[in-house]
Amino acid sequence: MSNAYRNDQAARQTIAAALSRLLADTYTLYLKTQGFHWNVAGPRFYDLHKLFEAQYGELAAANDEIAERIRALGAKAPASYGEFKQLASIVEEAGAPAAVEMVRQLLADNRGAVRSAQAAVETAEAHDDVGTADLATQRIRAHEKAAWMLESLLARE
Repeated sequence: MSNAYRNDQAARQTIAAALSRLLADTYTLYLKTQGFHWNVAGPRFYDLHKLFEAQYGELAAANDEIAERIRALGAKAPASYGEFKQLASIVEEAGAPAAVEMVRQLLADNRGAVRSAQAAVETAEAHDDVGTADLATQRIRAHEKAAWMLESLLARE
């Protein structure tokens, strides 16, 4: 691969924009998952509390990695609630729904994050940016695994 994007500022900005959307979805999902961790209740409290904690911990590390890649491309990483809300496809949850609804929402949101990561992979590959494509591919795997775990919980309902 040529890595032509390294000398092409427009390509770098295009790639950074795709990553910014992924970051916004990842950060929104992080906040939502942590909020659900704090507010989950019911007979499966302990299991869900622990699962949500593991998932928001993984998302916290991902936020940093994605933001640092945006910076490495020479762009400003979005860093405010307003920017995230504008860029994100994932919708925040202000309430505390029932535990099963929390699981359903997080399942849908992880699938949405997969779509954002896939878009970032496609953009990166179009510009021969294997580093960003690899990062976004790792995010796909992480969100698919989270979705699998959440979907498995719903299968018992």
